Amino acid sequence: MKKSIQYWLKSLLTVFLVCGLVLTGCSTPEAKSLNMSNYVPRLEGTATVEMTVNGSPITIEVDGKNAPLTAGNFVDLVDRGVYNGLTFHRVVKDPQPFVAQGGDPKGNGTGGFIDPETKRERSIPLEIKLQDQDEAVYSKSIGMQAGAGSPPQVVLPHKRGAIAMARSGMPDSASSQFYFALSDLSFLDGDYAVFGYVTNGMNAVDNIKQGDRIDSAKVVSGLDNLKK
Repeated sequence: MKKSIQYWLKSLLTVFLVCGLVLTGCSTPEAKSLNMSNYVPRLEGTATVEMTVNGSPITIEVDGKNAPLTAGNFVDLVDRGVYNGLTFHRVVKDPQPFVAQGGDPKGNGTGGFIDPETKRERSIPLEIKLQDQDEAVYSKSIGMQAGAGSPPQVVLPHKRGAIAMARSGMPDSASSQFYFALSDLSFLDGDYAVFGYVTNGMNAVDNIKQGDRIDSAKVVSGLDNLKK
C-alpha cells in the first residue's frame, strides 16, 4: 500500500510539473493546414549561442542536424535580439530540480514572438527525432503524454542541461518560450522538442531565480548555417 501511495503521489507531481510547461492563458489554436517547414528559419548544422544571466555566461550548443526547425527558430530569435532583457517567469526547483523557463515577451507565460513581417505570432511544429529513424517526426506528440508506456528513445533527450521549447496543448504551438532542464527529465522525451545543450555555465543555470532577466544572448558561431 505504501508503494502504491508513493507511486500515485509521484505521478500527480509529474502531472503538476509538466502542466507548467504548457503556455498559460492562451486559447487553443486551430489546426494549421500550412506546411510550416516552408517558412520558418532552418538551421542546417550547428551553432553556438552565449546567453548571459546575472552577469554569468551560459554556452549553448544548438543542434540543427537533428532539430533543424526548432534550432533555426531559436537561433533566428537570438540573432534578432528577441531574448535580450526577457525574464525567466517560471523556475521550479522544489521539491526537486525541474526547469527554468523564459523567453516570453509578455513575461507571464502567455506570449510569443510576433513576426514583424506577418504581424502574427510565429509558431513552429513539434519536432522529435527517434534514434532508429533518419527523419524527424513532426506535429505529433509521441511520448508518455500521448499514451506511451515509457519514454521513446530520442536522439535529443531531456538530460540535465538540455534546452527545449515550451508549448501549449497543441503540438505546433511553440514560439519563443524555452526552458533549461535542471535535472534528467526523460518523461518529457517525445512530447517536447529539445534542440541543444548547455556545454558551459551550468552553474549559472542552476542559480537562475524566478524573475531573473537575460542580460544578453548572441550567436557566437554557426550563424552562416541559418537559412531563412
